[in-house]
This record gives sequence, structure tokens and C-alpha cells, in this order.
Amino acid sequence: MAREGIPFLIVCGLVGIFFLATGNPRIACFFVIPFLFIAFFFRDPERHMPDGRDLVVSPADGKVIAIGKVNESPMGSPATKISIFLNIFNVHINRSPVPGLIERIDYKAGRFFVASDARASDQNERNTFVIDSPHGKIAFSQVAGIIARRIVCWKKEKDTVATGEKVGMIMFGSRVDLYLPDAIVPAVQVGDKVAGGTSIIGRVRDSGASSTVEMGR
Repeated sequence: MAREGIPFLIVCGLVGIFFLATGNPRIACFFVIPFLFIAFFFRDPERHMPDGRDLVVSPADGKVIAIGKVNESPMGSPATKISIFLNIFNVHINRSPVPGLIERIDYKAGRFFVASDARASDQNERNTFVIDSPHGKIAFSQVAGIIARRIVCWKKEKDTVATGEKVGMIMFGSRVDLYLPDAIVPAVQVGDKVAGGTSIIGRVRDSGASSTVEMGR
């Protein structure tokens, strides 16, 4: 379980115990559901990373809602952007998609559009990692949604990370945007379900290989 969920569990549990101890078992029962939901939401299941140095794994659990080319990216160059929507039932731990050095972490305050809205990428509150990896610079953004109002980052600039290493989480429904350089070919399509640290989301391009990027939401 992610440590950020412990205070919520403690408060919910203590309130339930208080009502139980004061002879109000029915009221105490109302706190069972939120207690179980909090434990479920902040779960942190063990993940086994796929083998292969030429792989990029998903930085988050969720559904791929868009794939497309962008002229501007956090790396300062054109990239392929893959957007992943996390609903409240997904695991919300975020992971590094590649090994490397965290070159930069940029936090920007913003609005709180629904995370599946295309405007969320540029206008919502977000925290962006730029990683110098063996495959070139790769970036991904933790994007807050209409319910999510807190982005948690467990790393700092100049930290080194391994593929699938936990870097933070977003509270209660959100979005993660991944930016891949031309050296990486997307290995997913719009509508695919992915698991953070486990699902292969891109592969290093073979010399002479061509890529087809699907546009969509």
C-alpha cells in the first residue's frame, strides 16, 4: 500500500471505532465502505518488469486514449505523445518507463479539466519528468484531473531510476502523458489497457523500420 493512503485509513478507522465505542454501530458501519475503498485505491501491487533493453514500459495503469505526433514536447523536440487515462479503480502508482537519469522535473499549477479531455495535457496541474535514457530523452507528465487535486512526486532531479521504478502517484483519477523520441516506436493502440511497469508501450526502432502512428482519443 502507498504510504500516502495511511493517514486516510487511520482517520477513517478511528472515526468508525469512535462511533462503535459510543454505542452507534450503524453509524460506524458507514465508515467501512470508505475504509475499504481507500485501502483499494492506494494499493501497490508487486510488478514484474519485462526483459529487454530495447523496451519502454507504461508509466501508469489505465487506458490509452490518444496517440499522435506533437511538434513541441518537454524534451524540446518533436515526439510521439501517448496519453493514458486512469479512472478511480486503476492503480495510481506511477513508474519510470525507462532506466536513466532524471534530468529535469517541472511542476506547473493549472486547472482541473476532466483528465480524459484533450485540454488537460496543457492546462491542468501537472508534474513532468524528463529522463536521459539509453534511448535518448524521454518525458512523461503526471496530470491531475477533475477529482484528483494532488500530485505526489517521490523523486528529485539528478536521481537515477530503473525501468518500472516507482516515482510517484496522482490522487483519485488522472492522466499520464508519455513523450517518445523518434527512436521509439509505439507498441500500443488507442483503446488498449496497460499496466504500469509491466505493459510494453514502445520499442526501440530497428534501422530502416517504418512506424505507423494511430491518431485518436
